[in-house]
Amino acid sequence: MLDAALRTLATGDVAAASGNRIAKDAGATWGAVKYQFGDVDGLWAAVLRRTAERRGTIPSQATPEAPLRERVSAIIDLLFDGLDAPDSRAIETLRAALPRDGAELERLYPQTSAELRSWGRSWIEACQTAFADVDVDPERVREVASFIPGAMRGLVSERQLGSYYDLDLARSGLTNAIVTYLQRSL
Repeated sequence: MLDAALRTLATGDVAAASGNRIAKDAGATWGAVKYQFGDVDGLWAAVLRRTAERRGTIPSQATPEAPLRERVSAIIDLLFDGLDAPDSRAIETLRAALPRDGAELERLYPQTSAELRSWGRSWIEACQTAFADVDVDPERVREVASFIPGAMRGLVSERQLGSYYDLDLARSGLTNAIVTYLQRSL
């Protein structure tokens, strides 16, 4: 059922973020979804857990002792490639269907909200680990880790829509800006 949910959500159709639609696409009933997950919140939380399991830990993809620029570039490349994957498209579709307000999301979908928060923490921790042995301000690493996903979603969107910009140049510019910001942090 989770694989059917991911396939359906990966279409990008926000209407796909429906427990009934997922059940139908899985060849099941809403009752079967409720039995397995409790409610739609349980289903969405399980979908997020499944994608996290499939993704595994977030590697920095930079070799130990790699220079700062190589580490930043590895993270940028990882997201540029990863955010276009079917699981990422499914997550984006699900997020588009959920409430934007954090308090409302927590109230209506507490399990889903908890999963999304844990993803945020894991991402920050992965970035801090990637730069742990580099002489940079940890608070600036947190700041950078906080904006990289949104910036990369923008570049991936440009690629998906067909861009008039050189996206390799854009990634290089973003990498250079981040490196400069981190180097000037001390």
